[in-house]
Amino acid sequence: MSHTVIPPRVYVTIFAVLLVLTAVTTAVAYVDLGVLNVIVMLGIACTKAVLVILFFMHVRYASRLTWLYVSSGFLWFGLLVLFTIADVLTRAEASIR
Repeated sequence: MSHTVIPPRVYVTIFAVLLVLTAVTTAVAYVDLGVLNVIVMLGIACTKAVLVILFFMHVRYASRLTWLYVSSGFLWFGLLVLFTIADVLTRAEASIR
């Protein structure tokens, strides 16, 4: 089984991007976007999770079977987030009535 050698500058670059995204998350927390705050925060969090999974967990260079398992995990995560958002939005409508 061959292993891909990843140069350290890739790890440093990804680490810097993660730090920038963390700073963006903190900055967005101080801006009132209404309902979009949660959506923007989840988008940034998912982006950071994808970067960590792809590079630090070496999924980018893994087999197709590994990609299948990771993709199915993200599919389930997306469904859980979708159902949670749907539940929160319908509760807000029910409390108005």
